[in-house]
Amino acid sequence: MLTFVQSKLSLETKKTTFCYLLSDETLMDVSIRFRREMDKGLCRDTNPTAAVKMLPTFVRSTPDGTEQGEFLALDLGGSNFRVLLVKVMANGEQKVEMESQIYAVPEHIMRGSGTELFDHIADCLAHFVDKMGIKDKKLPLGFTFSFPCQQTKLDESVLMSWTKGFKSGGVEGKDVVSLLRKAIQKRGDFDIDIVAVVNDTVGTMMTCGYDDQHCEIGLIVGTGTNACYMEQMRNIDLMDSDDGRMCVNTEWGAFGDDGALDDLRTDFDQDLDAGSLNPGKQLFEKMISGMYMGELVRLILVRMAKEHLLFQGKTTAELLTTESFNTKYIYAIENDKLKVLRDLGLDPTVEDCIGTQRVCQIVSTRAAHLCAAALAAVLRQIRDNKGTEKLRTTIGVDGSVYKSHPEFSRRLNKMVRRLVPDCDVRFLQSQDGSGKGAAMVTAVAYRLAAQHAERQHILDTLRLSRAQLLEVKERIRKEMVRGLSRQTHKQASVKMLPSYVRSTPDGTEHGDFLALDLGGSSFRVLLVRLRSGKRQIVDMHHKIYSIPQETMQGTGEELFSHIVHCIGDFLEYMGMRGASLPLGFTFSFPCHQSKLDQGILLKWTKGFKASGCEGQDVVTLLKDAVHRRREFDLKFVAVVNDTVGTMMTCGYEDPKCEVGLIVGTGTNICYMEEMQNIELVEGDTGRMCVNVEWGAFGDNGELDDFCTQFDHIVDDCSNNPGKQRYEKMISGMYLGEIVRNVLMDFTAKGLLFRGKMSERLKTRGIFETKFLSQIERDRLAMRQVRSILQHLGLTGSTCDDSVLVKEVCTVVARRAAQLCGAGLAAVVDKIRENRNLNRLSITVGVDGTLYKTHPHFSSIMQETLQDLAPQCQVTFHKSEDGSGKGAALITAVAYRVQSEGQQ
Repeated sequence: MLTFVQSKLSLETKKTTFCYLLSDETLMDVSIRFRREMDKGLCRDTNPTAAVKMLPTFVRSTPDGTEQGEFLALDLGGSNFRVLLVKVMANGEQKVEMESQIYAVPEHIMRGSGTELFDHIADCLAHFVDKMGIKDKKLPLGFTFSFPCQQTKLDESVLMSWTKGFKSGGVEGKDVVSLLRKAIQKRGDFDIDIVAVVNDTVGTMMTCGYDDQHCEIGLIVGTGTNACYMEQMRNIDLMDSDDGRMCVNTEWGAFGDDGALDDLRTDFDQDLDAGSLNPGKQLFEKMISGMYMGELVRLILVRMAKEHLLFQGKTTAELLTTESFNTKYIYAIENDKLKVLRDLGLDPTVEDCIGTQRVCQIVSTRAAHLCAAALAAVLRQIRDNKGTEKLRTTIGVDGSVYKSHPEFSRRLNKMVRRLVPDCDVRFLQSQDGSGKGAAMVTAVAYRLAAQHAERQHILDTLRLSRAQLLEVKERIRKEMVRGLSRQTHKQASVKMLPSYVRSTPDGTEHGDFLALDLGGSSFRVLLVRLRSGKRQIVDMHHKIYSIPQETMQGTGEELFSHIVHCIGDFLEYMGMRGASLPLGFTFSFPCHQSKLDQGILLKWTKGFKASGCEGQDVVTLLKDAVHRRREFDLKFVAVVNDTVGTMMTCGYEDPKCEVGLIVGTGTNICYMEEMQNIELVEGDTGRMCVNVEWGAFGDNGELDDFCTQFDHIVDDCSNNPGKQRYEKMISGMYLGEIVRNVLMDFTAKGLLFRGKMSERLKTRGIFETKFLSQIERDRLAMRQVRSILQHLGLTGSTCDDSVLVKEVCTVVARRAAQLCGAGLAAVVDKIRENRNLNRLSITVGVDGTLYKTHPHFSSIMQETLQDLAPQCQVTFHKSEDGSGKGAALITAVAYRVQSEGQQ
């Protein structure tokens, strides 16, 4: 029979009606168009002319289940509005209790003045709080205001244009929160705290997000239609921040207002638009929403009746009346309840009923499919943001069309899955409306504010003021003087060890030199070939070897035998088995030197605990191991600290380099001190490089008032409690541990990871310092952060968690860089004063993984230095060849001087 009816359609009417049937290919094209419109709305330059405005909502987080308290909600989005009292409980189980009342907005107020509208809302609020017995309480209120608004803050929202039949004068261009506040203040008999104003789609997302924490999209298909979703801050050009996410209100009802849908709009769409209150506006909404769907069907039925294709060519006054065909009639007709046609004064035949039903199906299916096309664009955006091949997400949905139409939700869900098969999408129907969502936004805002305050209170202990940094500089300076003095040297925490390096390269050095660079769990063996002449040539070959943990903490004999075994392997690798060469030994641990070829180990640091070494000459220990092996010999061994090696390497290229700085696994500094100040060494003329050994600063309590609970935990659990306190606040070996302990404290207090601790996070050393560099460099949707958190067993971590982890890393690394800058300021200022200079120009040679790989460490350190030592102009020269080349250069100089002395 349907075939019979369709065969009666004129070619023109058939063509017009079937324009409503959109192919998958067309829908995919619509989706691509909408994605382009989203990009235009997100971009600062194109937003002013974009039809889809992509408005920031200032909602930064979805519920996590820990929200609690009493909240009011006001839900205004149509001719009726609701006031709610929402009680949120989180003691052991998530529970929400709600009481609400619906109030009408009379049509004369909808189209009257804004003052009348907001006075009416204030009167209804007063009635509700009086009825609930809460008039004396000042409760927080969430305001769902479901019209296109420009938000500048969570509690400030400027109405851009009325929709849904509202025309209240004097409201467009004004902050609706201020208008409501004024109306409440004018009454003067109650008060509320308006915390948040949200769109109904945001309210829906938050309502559903309370029940399903995967929910990050809100969709309304009712009187109007709109969608919102959680967008990466880095994509929202209108906002200055890059970190985390914010809910964006797409205002997709205006899609097509710039002509983007003109090829898909039919004559009926154009007629409907021309007769609407806002011609040329909200064109996408007019193809989808409940306010217009019935009118579209009416226009088609009138045309078909006039062309004698329905109702025997008869129309009725009811059918010809604009907006007489309610969208609810479509629900009834598609549910085979065709009595509504008689209510319009029609006397339909069976064929008329089937034809009308088919028109309703075509119009509602087109609406569902267009909605699916736009949703597919949003889903692709979220998937691309997350960099995942398959997205798992939930869409919170509300609205009378989605809920009441018998087939709309099925058609929408099915088409979404066809258009984005790589997205696992759950549709969750909002049972409590967007009013509860407004309360949830307010509850989340309250939770975030309380948690933020508590987190900042903790992080503030890790933040240093300028006055504190100046105090650190002054205390280091005093300890340096104590370390140089024969009388106070033993008591000083900063040992200021003479290095016996008195001369820098002069360009005549030549020959082959071995270098051994030991300062951590891996070490390098190098062959450095120096060629003198018109052009100085340095040719280097090296190989890296690791030291097993058990060897680092075994016996000294085992450690040095392992090192000699690796030197032998390197000589064989270079085809120099059995060679006898001079060797520069970069030994990056506190040593007492009385000459260049002797180094008495004072104490192990950086996790080393090999027995039988402290108090011994490491050159003797190395030579003994060489003699035990009997494969090669060492002509001469010079012991050099890695900072001295770094200074010499950079000094080879920049003669102004007189400071060496290491910020890597450990941290230390050396500089050229005046001989007259070094009381431990005879002689007053010239200069000698002093190895400061500043890692031990604080071992006498100098840093106690700057140490936090996290520093104490890291120190207590270390291999050397109470030692190397300054180093433990700065160097790569410890920063990851400080961060891990902060994260554990946050989690235990419910401020992070929803209070759920993973076993891996409890593991000491699991948060490597390299993670800080990776996290702070991360700009790609926090992917690196999420990957690291998954490695730590925190698979359920959210984007908000990632932002907080990044903040902790930033604070800890910043403090380290500032402390390092304060120490460096003390050193360069001392050099300046030694030389009686008003201004000092000097170069610092720098090495170390933390300095080189962390994206902000060097700049923060340099800013601090400039601030605390303004009379020093400091250039930083990054050592590209490491301290091993420096050791070879020192050995070459020493070997040259020794050879000259023998002639």
